[in-house]
Amino acid sequence: MQTDLALSPLKDKLPADRNPALVYLASLGVGGRRSQAQALRVLASILEGRDGASRSLAFDFFPWPRLKYQHTAAIRSKLMARYAPATANKMLSALRGVLRECWRLGLMSAEDFQRAIDLKPVHGETLPAGRELSAGELSALMQACMKDGSPAGARDAALIALLYAVGLRRAEIVALDLSDFDPKTGKLIVRGKRSKERTAYLNNGGLDALMDWLHVRGGFDGPLFVPVNRGGRISSGRMSNQAVYNALAKRGAEAGVENFSPHDMRRTFISDLLDKGADIATVSKMAGHANVQTTARYDRRPEEAKQKAARLLHVPYKRRRDGEKSQRRRAI
Repeated sequence: MQTDLALSPLKDKLPADRNPALVYLASLGVGGRRSQAQALRVLASILEGRDGASRSLAFDFFPWPRLKYQHTAAIRSKLMARYAPATANKMLSALRGVLRECWRLGLMSAEDFQRAIDLKPVHGETLPAGRELSAGELSALMQACMKDGSPAGARDAALIALLYAVGLRRAEIVALDLSDFDPKTGKLIVRGKRSKERTAYLNNGGLDALMDWLHVRGGFDGPLFVPVNRGGRISSGRMSNQAVYNALAKRGAEAGVENFSPHDMRRTFISDLLDKGADIATVSKMAGHANVQTTARYDRRPEEAKQKAARLLHVPYKRRRDGEKSQRRRAI
């Protein structure tokens, strides 16, 4: 970033109802608010010429209305060089959102606004991070929960059941209330990104796991999943995203399962449904994806087809005996 493009922060923060960054964040859901706030910190750090200092910057002190096309074009160039296309476009979305609020608040002219947001999306495709869990790993996780006779064991079994059998995101599972579940039908009302609601259904072992947790939890109103302290006491509060992550990490360590994230459970949910012949459009709706293309990125069948095709070719080469012996010695 050239120094003549760098902008200095404001000396005094604008009132909350006139601050375009705060107004933009207030329009988002809780989950989106958190991630886009971090995006604004990164953008502010780039524009202030303080790369790497994004965590400590106060983006609400940044002079967003002073941005011109040359600034936003330079931001796009920086993001292209540093981040995967999906991440870069998410940050550009945050930038457009703040500039739109600048225009709505009368802090930026319509002409400057249109020029500043006239940015092409960052193109490219990366493979989804993470991994799928095997049936054996899922079984081992459930066994670890069932060995724990405390309320936490029942709760964590239900958490794993919903993360896999319904493919919930962490933010979605902690947002569930008891009133969102119908025990007669196994129906769940899930609130996803941008406050979009969808229905999901629990059957078989997943429904059994949740019913066992509800028997332990009790019938009080409030969050479906609540904290359990070390003494086994059940709280009436709501679990945090981090608490879900910690619960899975604990059960993974107990079960001897290789490191995985809550999102890997969602990845496994999508992949297993597609493997078993479920229609991709239906799976996309079940996962709460805005489009089928997002769901297709989790489809492992094309990779398996490529592996099968690769085995059709034969390279006429034979391993050297001394190489085999050397490999054996290294193994010993």
